[in-house]
Amino acid sequence: MNSLKQEVGKIGENAACDYLQKQGYLIIERNFRSKGGEIDIIIQKSNKIVFVEVKTRIGDTKGRPYEAVNYYKLSHLKRAIKYYLLQNPYKNSKLSIFVIGIILNEDHSIKELKCYEDVGM
Repeated sequence: MNSLKQEVGKIGENAACDYLQKQGYLIIERNFRSKGGEIDIIIQKSNKIVFVEVKTRIGDTKGRPYEAVNYYKLSHLKRAIKYYLLQNPYKNSKLSIFVIGIILNEDHSIKELKCYEDVGM
């Protein structure tokens, strides 16, 4: 992965964490990696555990960021979630997936942040 793509991804994930914390969520883990795939952010609020996929783009000429989260991406995310839950069983917790789409301006400031809750679980 090139450094610009990594930088844009990090900016997006940091912005997503700030947004989620302002919504009252506790960040449990970031960038969980397993054989099954990667989970960008894992958060919790009371008995709800949420697995968050963050997509960030500079501008929207290549489409909206959330459009990159298709069936294929969700299936990889769900596989990573299964691995995570094997290591961290959350009994009696409601599980959910959020997708956060972020569009940056050319100077990398946030132009738009949208959170789509309860996606495909």
